[in-house]
Amino acid sequence: MTDESLKYPTPDRSPTHETHEADARDLPLEDNTVDFIVTSPPYWQKRDYGFEDQIGQEETPEEYVEVIIETLDEWRRVLTDHGSIFFNIGDTYEKRSLTGIPWKVAEAAREDGWLVRNEIQWVKESGMPDPAKNRLANRHEPIFHFTQNNDYYYDQHGYSHKYGYNGANPSDVWNVGFERNTGGHLAPFPSELVERAVTLGCPPAVCTECGEPRTRELRRTDKLDESRSQAKRAMEIYEQSDLTKEHIRAIQSYGISDAGKAREIQDGTGRNAEEVQELAEEAKEVLGGYFREFTFAKKETSGWSECDCDAPTRPGVMMDPFCGTGTSLDAAANMGFSTVGVDLDPPEEIQMSLGASVQQG
Repeated sequence: MTDESLKYPTPDRSPTHETHEADARDLPLEDNTVDFIVTSPPYWQKRDYGFEDQIGQEETPEEYVEVIIETLDEWRRVLTDHGSIFFNIGDTYEKRSLTGIPWKVAEAAREDGWLVRNEIQWVKESGMPDPAKNRLANRHEPIFHFTQNNDYYYDQHGYSHKYGYNGANPSDVWNVGFERNTGGHLAPFPSELVERAVTLGCPPAVCTECGEPRTRELRRTDKLDESRSQAKRAMEIYEQSDLTKEHIRAIQSYGISDAGKAREIQDGTGRNAEEVQELAEEAKEVLGGYFREFTFAKKETSGWSECDCDAPTRPGVMMDPFCGTGTSLDAAANMGFSTVGVDLDPPEEIQMSLGASVQQG
């Protein structure tokens, strides 16, 4: 984020980092202590890690799904109310047929009370060689965004600008190739996937007293994305006219059409003030059909929310309950977030490019 207005607020407290040797179904953490989870569990019948009661070696897909839901229930306990989960999971062939594991899990999660807000497609630009001659090589996996409610932290504006969408609603297709870790092996969870997820879902600062996250506050401008020909023409007409920013704000309040609910101003009064209606009509007279473009004007950061507590803020806490080699923890830590890693065989030490290290707890 190069624009000064896009920068995160700086928390008062420094980030902390810890790892735990534990089962993802029984976390050694207190309730409501994690702001965000990014993880990828062992896939069904893919790899035997040699641990008793490990996840992934269940006899049937149904048993595997049941265990994953049990795991999600435990994660719900440690998540804050504004917390959510980015959950990457792949499918498995059984008797030469895909079993549909990802959406079996998503449907079971939905029935268990989770909201499935997105199915992001992770498109792998490269992957392990596939010897199959009678089907196409698998080069994509889903990443589900699970939330507990509709009031979760989400910074779509920051993500949009960081990843080249320039304020527009970003795509749910992520083209991210594999990367190699320091041991020379393919890392199953690339750093960029973590960075994208954390940018969207982990608050940069949280009040230590009330637990409220700092959220980005936006204001709509009178600027359009001139890469679109219609928007470019709308801006030309506007700039050559005597219209003011107040005219544009009136259009944005008034709506796209002149009928039905579009007449209702967004403050809930049920009708526009007479002056706002007049300004909108004046603008439409000048802009013609191009007035619609200004209902999709660019937004910019006006600040970050505050609470009424006179208390310090802490960095958001990202957890990976299947942290493996620590790729996700390293990525989040280098972004300035606190991290918690859990695994049956956690890394003894996670090196970060900042020069610090995270010791096993």
